[in-house]
Amino acid sequence: WLVGGGYNTFDNSGKMPYIDSSHTELLRIGSIDPEYGGTTIDQVYAALKSIDFPPLKVFPEYVKGGGGDGDGEAVPSMDVTFIVSIVEEYNEDDSMSEYENFLYDLFTAMDDVGGGPCMDDHDTDPHVSMARGLKFKSSYHEEQYFQTVNMEVAVWQAIYPKGVAIGSTDYAVFPINDSHGSKEAVGYGALFFFFDRANITELFPPSRDLYENELYYAELFAQGKANNVYNQVDEIDFDYGGSKDSGNYEHNPYNWRSEMSEHDATDGWDLPPNCKQEGEAFLGIPLSRKSASILQGTPTFQEQFNFEYLLDRNFTYIKKFGTNHGWLVGEQIGNGAGSIVDKDTAHIPLFYLGTTNVDMGGMSLSSIIKITKQVDFG
Repeated sequence: WLVGGGYNTFDNSGKMPYIDSSHTELLRIGSIDPEYGGTTIDQVYAALKSIDFPPLKVFPEYVKGGGGDGDGEAVPSMDVTFIVSIVEEYNEDDSMSEYENFLYDLFTAMDDVGGGPCMDDHDTDPHVSMARGLKFKSSYHEEQYFQTVNMEVAVWQAIYPKGVAIGSTDYAVFPINDSHGSKEAVGYGALFFFFDRANITELFPPSRDLYENELYYAELFAQGKANNVYNQVDEIDFDYGGSKDSGNYEHNPYNWRSEMSEHDATDGWDLPPNCKQEGEAFLGIPLSRKSASILQGTPTFQEQFNFEYLLDRNFTYIKKFGTNHGWLVGEQIGNGAGSIVDKDTAHIPLFYLGTTNVDMGGMSLSSIIKITKQVDFG
């Protein structure tokens, strides 16, 4: 899950420890390398600081799945997405909403600073990516999941009938991993520049504070004043389909074959009998090297292969990546593609162990270590 507070180290989830990177995108800047048609970070900062905008409000629409077609045997993988919308508010005698005026000012400012052609020429459909490559146990479980979570969204709609300004009373440092930076108030209704989905580097506050009624709704949930709404909402009055019909399907563990154990990080797992949770644990050989990144780093585990000679960081040959993680053998700060700045995770997997959750059919980490130490190998 890309939302919900992130993952802890060794929490039996079977997922890499990672931050909560949930967000809704308004404008995709794309490349930040002007030699390849990008817009520099300084240009983006200059454009955003030259315009005024009110606190923008977000309205929760629905949660949907997307992708995949079941054929009765294969379990489709899909993305899970929370769809939101920016509330359109109008000042007296204005024919354009505040959001439309903001977009006009934003694109004008980007053009004035010389924004590159890689930048989108329209705003992004607001949404929050919650998970990718997810597989349900069956079409019935899929149906029940989306009904359950959209009932929660129905409650959110009742809590925020006219939308809500996003924010908090917390403080943060920007860039978020800058140990020398001073903390700023996150506030409500601000916009943020994401170098990548894991690294926020700048905050841009709105041109005014929240009005009293806006602040009331912004603080409503955190103050526990919305609890009574849960007793008042008992139906979903919106369509949350929004994706292709996956058909009827059910995971049959007894159709499992050994080649299904081959790991595809983008498409989920097919699990064997009596295994109730996927996992990422494996035995292997690390090939990672120390990185110059101050955001993420690893020790040097090998000095035989320098993968930098195999990478195409300048996009001489490649067009794009299939994910926002870029090169998995280490991504640099300031990389033009804006790929997530991550440590070098190069490795050779030899044997996948899966989950370390014993209650879900896995082997505990302590048992894995104990057994492996008893194995002789040359």
